[in-house]
Amino acid sequence: MMGIGFAEFLVIGVVAMLVFGPDRLPDFARQAGRMIRQVRGLARQARDDIRTELGPEYADFELTDLDPRRAIRKHVMEAWEDDEDDEDDEDDVKKAPAAPPLRSGERPPYDHEAT
Repeated sequence: MMGIGFAEFLVIGVVAMLVFGPDRLPDFARQAGRMIRQVRGLARQARDDIRTELGPEYADFELTDLDPRRAIRKHVMEAWEDDEDDEDDEDDVKKAPAAPPLRSGERPPYDHEAT
């Protein structure tokens, strides 16, 4: 849960109990629950608005798609899968013969226009 362990959650609860008192703590917990529900509703509504504005091509759009780390990871994985598919296709195609090995003392060809 957002990197908070049981010990941290317990410390937060004890501090809240000391600051707010046991009789006001249930009211604050109820208000926090309402706030979380409202934020989730706003996020869901924003996602739906974006989906309708972008059109049917983006019907599977999620707000997490806007996270740059996920977007980069998605494109890298797609490129990786495309490379693996290309390698499989190359295995099926007959490969061109390699150039003959150089004789003793022979210099490799050099293209002056390539540099």
